[in-house]
Amino acid sequence: MLGHIKKHLDESQRENIFHTMCLINDKLCSLIVDGGSFTNVTSTRVVKKLGLSTISHVKPYKLQWLSEEGEIVVNKQVLIAFSIGKYKDEVLCDVVPMEATHILLGGP
Repeated sequence: MLGHIKKHLDESQRENIFHTMCLINDKLCSLIVDGGSFTNVTSTRVVKKLGLSTISHVKPYKLQWLSEEGEIVVNKQVLIAFSIGKYKDEVLCDVVPMEATHILLGGP
């Protein structure tokens, strides 16, 4: 496991999310699917620890809700190949400094 994940979810959040584990580069990571979100994000910690290559975000934007540090600029993305059991996929994620999970996938 990549490290300790803080799990502070209130009851309303638990109704809208699916939490599981996945493998990224043969490392066990936490993954949340949130049907109430439309953004795919991964933590800066995953990118750093796994040595993933980032690309510049085509449309950088500002976020307030994911960081205790205040407003952050999201200006990097990373293509992540992951697997859950036999299921394998790739997803383009925005890179943000979050503690809730390693990967947060929004609904389609």
